[in-house]
Amino acid sequence: MRPNIFEIATKELSQDAFITWLLQYADEKYKEDDFIINECGNLFVQELIKKQIPNFNERVINVNAGRQRENIDVWAEINNKYLIIIEDKTTSFQHSNQLTRYKLIAEDWCSKNSFEKPICIYLKTGNESQSSLNNIINQGFGIFNRNDFVNLLDKFNSTKNNIFLDFYYRLSRLEKINNDFENKVIGDWNGADWQGFFQFLEKEIEIVNWHFVNNPSGGFWNAVIVWEIWNNIPVYIQLEETKLCFKISTHPDDDVKLPTDVTRGLIRNSIYDLIISKANEYGFSNIRKPDRFGNGHYMTVAIVDSENWLGFKDSKIDKKLVVDSITKYKNFLIDIVSL
Repeated sequence: MRPNIFEIATKELSQDAFITWLLQYADEKYKEDDFIINECGNLFVQELIKKQIPNFNERVINVNAGRQRENIDVWAEINNKYLIIIEDKTTSFQHSNQLTRYKLIAEDWCSKNSFEKPICIYLKTGNESQSSLNNIINQGFGIFNRNDFVNLLDKFNSTKNNIFLDFYYRLSRLEKINNDFENKVIGDWNGADWQGFFQFLEKEIEIVNWHFVNNPSGGFWNAVIVWEIWNNIPVYIQLEETKLCFKISTHPDDDVKLPTDVTRGLIRNSIYDLIISKANEYGFSNIRKPDRFGNGHYMTVAIVDSENWLGFKDSKIDKKLVVDSITKYKNFLIDIVSL
């Protein structure tokens, strides 16, 4: 593979620059300069607008685009009528109420300049859980993800423009890596594979959330499958990469207030006894005690080893079997806490 500028300049500022460049090329005056890039930019504008105005069908003629207007990553004025604002993310996430702030800035600008309501876009080329994206949608932003971008660029990959091709090749490579988990043995999975697996999983069954947990030992990828309440204590299933864990929370952040005469250890032991006794009744012989009990705010009380829900380390994943297995344990927990 020849040197690729976007494999070298991987930060969001480089992606901001490409997005702005492509939007600027959407202006009709650049059609003769590079017809293919102009067409791609034009379609890009249309797809962004359709994220919030699905029936948009106007011809894109005038585009004025730039970066960092009042901290908004990328902005574009379209046909002197629409303002697009883009919060551009690679692997980072929204923070500090920034989306609400940018939306208010854009609405104020549109009102003062007699534009339509702004088109607010959260453009993400890394991975993010659907739960997190739903929160962003609820803040009034449309989602333009990596797959959207790859599908757009793929229509115009006959171009000889190296800027375009470098960005397209990098994004296509990231998308391929994200879906490679089903072609690799489980023991070889890395962070990208776990992200791809969790994205697959959240399309198949309803889960709470997934993300990376950073800790002194290097961290791990996890997915919370279900979150239930038993005697005012959160009880949940969390996939900690190859381990399926039944866990409890006694953390004040989860609105847990322990009685003065009750210890975390007592609660942990009670829920462990409940899970194991019911596992025997339900015929779940693969649920076992952890190697050791902890005593923190978040504690694992029971475990299902990898080979009993995901597969052996030297095997490839059977996606249907895994979904069925996780669903079985999820329904089991829901059943026993409701008794």
